[in-house]
This record gives sequence, structure tokens and C-alpha cells, in this order.
Amino acid sequence: MDACFMRLDAIFNYNSQVIESARVGAGYDQQLNDIMDAEIQPILQDFYQTPNYDYVYEQRLQTAADNFVAAASQLPRVSGCYPPCGFQDAGAVYNCKTCKYDSCEFPLDCPVEEIKVMENTRIRMWCKVPFDLPSDFQAVWRFAEELNTQQLDEFKEVTAGVDTLFSIPSTSPHHQGTYQCEIYSDQRSIVRLYYYLSVTPQNEVGHTELQEIFDLSLLPGGSLLPTADLSRHSRPSAVLLGAYVSAVLLLLLLSLGTLYLLSTSEKRGDVETDAIGDPKC
Repeated sequence: MDACFMRLDAIFNYNSQVIESARVGAGYDQQLNDIMDAEIQPILQDFYQTPNYDYVYEQRLQTAADNFVAAASQLPRVSGCYPPCGFQDAGAVYNCKTCKYDSCEFPLDCPVEEIKVMENTRIRMWCKVPFDLPSDFQAVWRFAEELNTQQLDEFKEVTAGVDTLFSIPSTSPHHQGTYQCEIYSDQRSIVRLYYYLSVTPQNEVGHTELQEIFDLSLLPGGSLLPTADLSRHSRPSAVLLGAYVSAVLLLLLLSLGTLYLLSTSEKRGDVETDAIGDPKC
């Protein structure tokens, strides 16, 4: 009898092929039971009716196990249990040892996803998961202002319902922080997603752009960048360059003209003074 149970364990209970073929999706445990009964019942009936040697039953049990693997492998497999999956029923795997479904072993909380935007930007965050949700699900959005966190006690509820979209028409600095979307079903949490929103004020953006332009134009000593360095940046257009040269030439001409007029007026002033001081001239 002990030897018989040892052979049963080796052929069925500790056979990796049998165990793996029985890892089917939710709702197919009864079909597994029917396949096993169809293979075992004929052997069981023959056991009571016709005496046989042990090796005969061993061969028949091995054939039954092979037939079970072939038939069970044709049943739908588990839908896919990969992060972020939470504890959804669709990711459960049937355990033929315990005759129960094992829940997904991945964590409930997903990693924080960072989103960087400028002020006055429209932003949309979706509470999407790569598996089918139950028909009675509920999505709850929460917000932790100014924090990049997954600590549940830091969040305050914002909205609750069936809408998996959270939209901000125009972002401002007070929108910065972590947004959490938690999906429930039958008062049981399925998954929690996190988004950390970083908002850059417009005045900082303008100051940064102006500083970059200044850094590209001048060196610390106040001199213009050499030609080799300027070639790495965008070159001015021909129209802009022509206008710049024309303005420099015009300024030069105006300067020369002013100097000429000043020198001429000074000579005339000297002549007139002399004439007034000495009538003989």
C-alpha cells in the first residue's frame, strides 16, 4: 500500500507537468476535475473487477497523467499577472493541491510616475491598468500637496466614482504634489497608481531662458564668444545680419558727421571773435 501511494505521488502530486497544466484561469477548476475523473474512474473500476500486477496499474496511471496534461493544457490559461496588477480575480491561478485559487503575488501599490509641466499647462492623468476591471469598480482620486510620497495617511480624497480620468485645465504651483488613484471592487482594493506632478512657474521659465541667452552671448570676461564657439549655436539669418551691419555703418556716419559739424562751428566762432576784438582785421 505504501509503495502504491508513493507511485501516485510521483506520477500526479509531484509531477511538475501535471501541476503546470492545472494552472488555468478562474472558472475552469470544474473542467479540470472532469478531465481527471475521466482518466481515473476506468482504472478504479477495473481495480475492483480484475486483479492485475502492480506494474500494470503503474503504466495505466502514467498514461492517465499524460492524457490529463494534454487535455488540461488546452484550457484557457491565467489572463496575465504582471505589474501593476494588484489582487484582481482575473490574475488568480488555480492550485490543484489546495483546490483553491491563489491571488496575484505582485504588490498592490504601483511605483510613482513623475510628470513635469510648466505653469498654465493642461494635464490629464488616467487610472488605467492592463487587465479587465469588474463591472462594479469604483475609482477614488486622492492628493498629497507638495509631497512625493506613497504614505496613505498623507492623502486627502478629491473625487470618487467610475471616472478613471483626472484632469487639471490649467496647472499652477499649488497643484504640485502626488496624485493617487485607487480602484475598488466590492469594498476591496484592487490597485493603487501614483503620479507626482511637478509644476514650474512661468517667471522661473522666463528667467532661465534669459540667463541661457546671456550665457550664450558673453563669456565671463565680457567678450563675445569666439567663432569656433558660435558655430555650435544657431547662426543669425542674412536679413538680421544685414540690418546689424547697416545700423553700425549708419552710426559711424552719424558720428563722423557730428564731429565735422562741431569742428566747423568752432573755427567759425574763432573767426568771429577775432573780428569783433580787432576792427583792423
